[in-house]
Amino acid sequence: MGLVKDLMQTHREAIAYVFFGGLTTLFTWGSYSLFTYLGWGMNPSNILSWVCGVNFAFVVNKWYVFQSRSLKKGRIAKEYTSFIGSRILTGVVAWVLFPILLWMGLDFRFLSIDGFVAKIIVSIVEIVLNWVLSKYFVFKMREELNNEIRIGRRCA
Repeated sequence: MGLVKDLMQTHREAIAYVFFGGLTTLFTWGSYSLFTYLGWGMNPSNILSWVCGVNFAFVVNKWYVFQSRSLKKGRIAKEYTSFIGSRILTGVVAWVLFPILLWMGLDFRFLSIDGFVAKIIVSIVEIVLNWVLSKYFVFKMREELNNEIRIGRRCA
């Protein structure tokens, strides 16, 4: 059991990122299913499910993955807009990279789906970029803010 505990402590952030990324995917798929079930159509349902997924991802990344505990309105607004902006940026990267990979010949069929290899590569790039942007740009000041919160609690 010590090995599992050591791994959890050493790689807590990465494990949490993967776990909550999976939950975000399920949440996005679930909201897409709900919207299409309600008769909203595929494109509006896809857009709305993306919005729902990004908002869900913001909350779980802020609170559980990167542990940014500040509840100051200005801080939350800055993190939220940075998070949305970074997700839009990685979405554009995916949108541009996919046809480039297809043009490069990575249009292989996998699981009976044309271009799925390119889609997997794009998804990996997108996941890595999302993590890097969240860790070093969106929630970069979490250590300082958490220390500030702890000091504030001691003084109160």
